[in-house]
Formats: sequence, C-alpha cells, structure tokens
Amino acid sequence: MLIKSINGKTPVIPDDCYVAENATIIGDVTFGNACSIWFNAVIRGDVNSITIGDRVNIQDGAVIHCTYQKHATVIGNNVSIGHNAIVHGCQLRDNVLIGMGAIVMDNCVVETNSIIAAGAVVTQNTIVASGTIYAGVPARRVKDINVSDFKGEIERIASNYVMYSKWYK
Repeated sequence: MLIKSINGKTPVIPDDCYVAENATIIGDVTFGNACSIWFNAVIRGDVNSITIGDRVNIQDGAVIHCTYQKHATVIGNNVSIGHNAIVHGCQLRDNVLIGMGAIVMDNCVVETNSIIAAGAVVTQNTIVASGTIYAGVPARRVKDINVSDFKGEIERIASNYVMYSKWYK
C-alpha cells in the first residue's frame, strides 16, 4: 500500500480498517472504523479533505478525490463504492450504494438510503433525494426504493465487505 503525506497532512486509518497492498491513500484523508480499501483503489486528499465514516468499503479500482479550494469529499457510514467508481468533491450521506463504474461529480449530495446504479453519471450540483435510485447518463431518478426490495441490499453489501476484510486481515 502507498500511504503518503502531502503538505503536512497524513492519512488517518484506524487499526480495524483493511487496506489492500496496492491501494493508494494520500494526504488529508480520515477514515472511521471497520472500513476497507480494496486493490488499486486511490483516495487522494491532496487538494482538499476526504472524510470517510464507519463501515465504508471502497472497492477495486475506485477513485476518491476532491476539488481544490472548492469541494471536499465527505462520505457517511455504511457506504459501498463499487469497483471502478469515481467519487469527486461531493457528499455521500449514510447508507448509500454507488454502483460499479458510476461517477458522482463535484458538489453533488447523495442523500441517505439511496442507490446510484452501475455506470451512472451524476452530474455536477445534483441532489439525489433520500430513498431513490438514480441511473443513466446523465443520471436521473428512475424509482423510489421500496424498503423490502433495496434498502436491505445496501446494508447487506456493507456488512459483507466488513466480513471480507476480516479474511484479508
């Protein structure tokens, strides 16, 4: 793993987090507990801060960045960021699923209990309402989350990644 300080800022990673051997974490990045950062993920807090809550998994190839002098990145609890997703200068509230290959751009807010579908592009300044699924390019609201259909899936994936990370530790 590459853990690098820059401009006097060093990543803060609790001992109960799992960081893959080839993950990169740079600068002003703070993690909560029970997080996992998977293979080839890059979390680059060089130009602004990145704050990550508890039980967050950042899957293989995902990129988390921020915007210089404008937009920090803030990620809540129980968030899953899928393989090869990009999360840039935005806010992800609690219990959010970002699908594989999705992009969430600057100054977006993804409210609680929401899903961004695989491959979706959430354009700058979008507010994703709580309890919705957004999909497409550009991403649009496609449905409300029925608690029985999808809400449990967000929790299931976050819990599974906590379990998987224990296999690697």
